[in-house]
Amino acid sequence: MSTRSRLVALLSAAVVGLGALAGCGSDDTKAEDPTPASGSTKDAGGTGTTEPSESSEPSAETVAVPVYFVGDTPQGPRLYREFRQVPAADPAAEALALMTSGDALDPDYRTLYPGGSFAGVQIDADPIVVSLPDESWTTMPDGMSEDDARLAAQQLVYTLQGVAQARSSVEIQLDGAPADLFGLGGELSNEPEIDVRALVNVTTPEQGGVVSGTFAASGVSSSFEATTPWEIQAAGGKVVKKGFATAEGWMDKLYPWETEVDVSDLAPGDYTFVAMTDDPSGGEGKGPTQDSKTITVQ
Repeated sequence: MSTRSRLVALLSAAVVGLGALAGCGSDDTKAEDPTPASGSTKDAGGTGTTEPSESSEPSAETVAVPVYFVGDTPQGPRLYREFRQVPAADPAAEALALMTSGDALDPDYRTLYPGGSFAGVQIDADPIVVSLPDESWTTMPDGMSEDDARLAAQQLVYTLQGVAQARSSVEIQLDGAPADLFGLGGELSNEPEIDVRALVNVTTPEQGGVVSGTFAASGVSSSFEATTPWEIQAAGGKVVKKGFATAEGWMDKLYPWETEVDVSDLAPGDYTFVAMTDDPSGGEGKGPTQDSKTITVQ
């Protein structure tokens, strides 16, 4: 398909998509953060494995939670999700501690929080209740823009909704009384993920994962015609393998995608797995959104 034809198709689909959005409300009731399977997984053919990184090894005392960080995209800073194993006794507090500290596995991710952590969280409440550490978080700190403050609030909301598995609003308190977070208000709700999340996000392989044979790559995306291209790059960025996955949908939100990747013909060593959005402009636009993970092929 020519660039012109692809753009015409994109605009036509956008009209249909906007009409559907107008009648479907703001978001789903349940937060779409399904916990990925933990531990080593055989591929469909039983010939390969994907080993999680050491920090993701599950145990009876831990549980997987989604934690949202911030990364750069052609649309500006957006949210990226990592699944992390945390102590099961208080997973919401542990998830917030990772989020506010910016303790991401992926070095491309960061946090917008100024340091410190929340004083407490009641994840079973409706709305979810979060306590500020002190008054300093009721206004934007020096150097934080209004856009950064709004995205930081979405970091909080999406992380807690993912842990709770519900689209509950988040109430901000200080010493038991209603308070503002960075001057944004005392009760926060999620904005549409198409507006705040990166348009592609890799779930597996994880950063630092060890793979062999044929492994399952997965994630979420909103990409032109649901096509999610991927590459494996060697040192220096040389592309040694590429393909694409087809997501379950596109345009109105992020949809799951999954594909099998055969690395049996690659020499053992370190590589980078990159998933991206398709670019219907043929390079004339801002370029694709990407998410990359360093992997080791055995």
